[in-house]
Amino acid sequence: MLFHVRMDVRIPHDLDPEVRADLVAREKAYAQEVQRSGRWPHLWRVVGEYANVSVFDVESNDALHDLLSGLPLFPYMDMTVTPLATHPSDIDA
Repeated sequence: MLFHVRMDVRIPHDLDPEVRADLVAREKAYAQEVQRSGRWPHLWRVVGEYANVSVFDVESNDALHDLLSGLPLFPYMDMTVTPLATHPSDIDA
C-alpha cells in the first residue's frame, strides 16, 4: 500500500542542544535504514521549511503507523497521511 505523508517538524527551541543533535542523528540513521528496506521509496524536502513530503510503501495502515511512530522525532512532528491508489490514466499502471 502506498501512502503520501507530509511531516512538519517542530523541535522546541529550548531543547538542550546535545539532546537535539542526538535526536537528529538517530532520525537520519532510522530514515536511511527504512529507505534501504524499500519501505520509504521517496523523500523530498519542502523548500524553506523544516518539513518533508514522502511516499511509503508498506503492507498496512498498522505497518505505516509502527514505522512513523518509530521515528525519533515523532513526538515533535505534525503529520498528514493520505492513502494512494493507482490512477486510471497512469500509462505505467
